[in-house]
Order: sequence, then structure tokens, then C-alpha cells
Amino acid sequence: MSTGGPKPKITLKARVGGFLFRIRRRIATALAVVLAVFFGYHVVVGRNGVSAYEQKRVEDGELRRQMESLEQENDRLKDHVEHLKSDPDAIEREARERLHYARQGEVIYTLNAPHNTNRTPAPAVPQTRK
Repeated sequence: MSTGGPKPKITLKARVGGFLFRIRRRIATALAVVLAVFFGYHVVVGRNGVSAYEQKRVEDGELRRQMESLEQENDRLKDHVEHLKSDPDAIEREARERLHYARQGEVIYTLNAPHNTNRTPAPAVPQTRK
């Protein structure tokens, strides 16, 4: 029982719409894959990604070691200050070593620092005849 009349014309817009409707799952899957790749790249290489995280961890470790070293030096210097405050012999020793103080009647001899023998000699200046 077919009608012998003409078939209705399908427009291009209807054809494209029908095609997209049939492959909508493929389009959605492809879009999801593209987004997953984009976000995965951003997580690994991005501004706050894994590589930046590793750099921050290394920097954190270095700063912690530096802090520990400075705290130890600070403790050592505090002990030295306390020692200087309480021990008159320590004060005298510091005055003699750093300031070259001497007691009455003592003579202090100081030696010059050794000359650097690796220096290159100055170039000779040519003499001009008069």
C-alpha cells in the first residue's frame, strides 16, 4: 500500500541534523577524549603541574636544610656570646686575636700575608726616545 505520490523533499539541514543525531555518541566520546588529553597535559606540564610540584619539593628541601644550618649557627653564636659574657679569659682572648691588643710590656709581631705568585707580570711599557 504505497502511495504513489511524490516523496517529501528532505532539506540539507534535516540531513545534517539526522546524521549528527546518529553519531552523537561518537562525537561525545571524541570530545571527552580531547578534554581528557587537554586536562592531563595541563596536570603534568601546566603552571601548577607535576613538574612544578617536583621543583617546589626540591626547593622546600633545600630551604629546610638551609634553615637547619642557620639555626645551628645561631645556637653556636648564642653560646659564644654567653661564653664571652661570663668568662673574662674568653674576652681577653678575643681582644688579643681580633683587635691585636696586648698587655703592658708585650710586643705583638704580625706577618704579612703571602704574595700571590700566580699573578701575571704587568706588560712592559715601550720607551720612546727623545
